[in-house]
Amino acid sequence: MEKQLARHARVDVADVLRGLAVMGIIVLHSIEHFNFYSYPDEAGRSALLAFTDRAVWDGMFFLFGGKAYAVFALLFGFSYFIQYDNQRLRGKDFRLRFCWRLFLLFLFGNLNASFFTGEVLVLYSLVGFVLPLLCRLPDRWLLIVACVLLIQPLPLYYTLRACFDPSFVTPVLPSDDLWAATFEAQGHASFLEMLRVNLWEGQLASLAWAWDNGRVFQTAALFLLGFLIGKRGLFLEENLKVWNKVLCGSLVAFFPLYGLGNLLPDFISNSSVLTPLSLIVSSLYKFAFMLLLVSAVLMAYYRTNLQKRLRLIIPYGRMSLTCYITQSMAGSLLFYHWGFSLHDDLGITASFVTGILLFLLQFACCRWWMARHTHGPLEYLWKRATWLCVK
Repeated sequence: MEKQLARHARVDVADVLRGLAVMGIIVLHSIEHFNFYSYPDEAGRSALLAFTDRAVWDGMFFLFGGKAYAVFALLFGFSYFIQYDNQRLRGKDFRLRFCWRLFLLFLFGNLNASFFTGEVLVLYSLVGFVLPLLCRLPDRWLLIVACVLLIQPLPLYYTLRACFDPSFVTPVLPSDDLWAATFEAQGHASFLEMLRVNLWEGQLASLAWAWDNGRVFQTAALFLLGFLIGKRGLFLEENLKVWNKVLCGSLVAFFPLYGLGNLLPDFISNSSVLTPLSLIVSSLYKFAFMLLLVSAVLMAYYRTNLQKRLRLIIPYGRMSLTCYITQSMAGSLLFYHWGFSLHDDLGITASFVTGILLFLLQFACCRWWMARHTHGPLEYLWKRATWLCVK
């Protein structure tokens, strides 16, 4: 295993996956106007534009919605294993250092949240403690815990309770006023006022949304699965047969789950049953589709002539933290009131094109930067700060 860890193939394909995930995230955020759902008046819009808007929205969310983020989370756990095991091989325990690293990530997340309320780094910095707490469990138990988390235990409890207690109402965190405050700031506030609202009301709203939509349990599960992938060396080419089975299994699982998710509203009228059950089913089919995407990329990387082209995105993947935060800054500048306020000018199709252009600009900058440096700017700061006071 120590020799396997020294190989670059696994790290490179992880960076390919990370780069593709961040690319999907920037496109989704762009068509959402970075959580500012304000668009031009639909009156007078041509039939063709109405069609492309719907096609872009449905297509991008089907392909990346809940999946790009899941790949990102999976690779977070994978990266922890690499760092943890590298220190283990040196006879050191990385767990406390990783807790410090999570605190640094919390600071980066708040920088990102200053511009964009839908960011995930703060959530990662909080849920990430599951990794040092559980990483020394046997693989079997890590897998069991991950599977329990994947089935959304709290929504499952809500579903069962609502089935036996007709008076039960599924609880949700009160966040409507918080979202209203962020929407008002995005549309009318000055830059400093937007920062203030985003860092308080925006963060509380985002964390409430993550809790109500099962992201907390799913993120913890993906972290543990990513750790197991690293521990078992599953991103190595010799383990590609595992991903062939994963691809087949995810295909078999996705379509029935996706169909079931669409059919549930036709058969269940009790919202206290429908809401948590739909959450469980959608979480599972998005997870299945994410596995399908990961498997497809791994097979394309190792088994086709696309490897050379896929490797082009490696610099972008290695600068994922820098790209993730700078895309929020750029999106806020483009769509919010304090900047160019283009939310009233760019519809979904135009915003999709804008997202592609932002990606291409970041992609070019990353290739230029990584040709001259070993780390991205924020990645370098994170690494140096992680090892403060270590000789």
